[in-house]
Amino acid sequence: MKTAFKGKKIEGLLAVLPEQEILFEDEMSNYAFPEKQTIKLKKLMGYKQHRVVKEKTASSDLCLAGFDRIISQGWIKKEDVGAIIVVSSTHDHLLPGTSSIIHGHYGFSEDVLCFDMMQGCTGFMQGLYQSFMLLEHMEGKKVVLFNVEVLSKKTSKRDRNSYPLIGDAASIAVISNTTEDKNIFYNGKYDGTRYESLIIPAGGSRMECTAETAEMKDFDGDGNYRCLNNLKMDGTGVFEFVQKDVPPMILETLDFAGLKTEDIDWYLFHQPNKFMLKKLAEKLEVPYEKVPMNIVENFGNSSGVCVPLNIAFNFGEKMTQESYKCCLSAFGSGLSWSAFVMELGNMSFCEMLVSEY
Repeated sequence: MKTAFKGKKIEGLLAVLPEQEILFEDEMSNYAFPEKQTIKLKKLMGYKQHRVVKEKTASSDLCLAGFDRIISQGWIKKEDVGAIIVVSSTHDHLLPGTSSIIHGHYGFSEDVLCFDMMQGCTGFMQGLYQSFMLLEHMEGKKVVLFNVEVLSKKTSKRDRNSYPLIGDAASIAVISNTTEDKNIFYNGKYDGTRYESLIIPAGGSRMECTAETAEMKDFDGDGNYRCLNNLKMDGTGVFEFVQKDVPPMILETLDFAGLKTEDIDWYLFHQPNKFMLKKLAEKLEVPYEKVPMNIVENFGNSSGVCVPLNIAFNFGEKMTQESYKCCLSAFGSGLSWSAFVMELGNMSFCEMLVSEY
């Protein structure tokens, strides 16, 4: 699906991290592999450290810590908020939505809309799309888009395929209407036939969590142990998907925007690992220098939060002073893959917060 928006912008962006930072080497003893082999994986994938929440931390804790900062700095007033969107695959509860928890915590007006979206790797992209659509009906109001993941709680510490790359984080974007006459181009694609490529089998209505689903096993005979309550990733399938399906979609989006690859200042992508990003840049014939690849090595892969975390970490205050023509793209669970081509910059704030969680 391709469409275009006009008169919309990301007014401000805050990335929120947990304070606990764990080095790759500190967890190598969890894995049933020789240390030398595991170090090779570290170098290939770009692993260094990741951020992981504390045992009792929930998704809303990161969201509230971040929004407290935004409110205290006066970057937005409560009365300016017209809608709250929370995108996550790790909501606090099956019911109610995390947006309701945030709404109640701050005592927002009954007229403030609340939306929760179940989405993983393309979460920020889908949330941005929904925010732009809502703003068509919210003159004078703004959308606060929360994207949050605490997937470390759903990933086996004995699964070397998944756990080293997982990171927890949240982002909060203030989305608003603007008089700027600039087009925003969007392209989104889905293939539900491959939904099992990234899946947490137990915990929903299909398979409830039980003592049996919590039993750790080497399901694939590859030395990685997990249970049915944990994230399962088909690494080979996901890699092939990113190499085969994502580049044509990005090029199609650029063509839709009337641009060539060299017209883009920055390619701000979801970050599964450095190896995969290098291969994607090569497929697109884009210089590595235009594709920041340092999120996984510093913070881990926080699913949909990777794109806004990429922006906040690599640009920060520059996003309040400059403007860049960017291609944002994310790809993963669903399977889903999408892209935006848009101007980013002249924000009122763009920074990172390390929370107590």
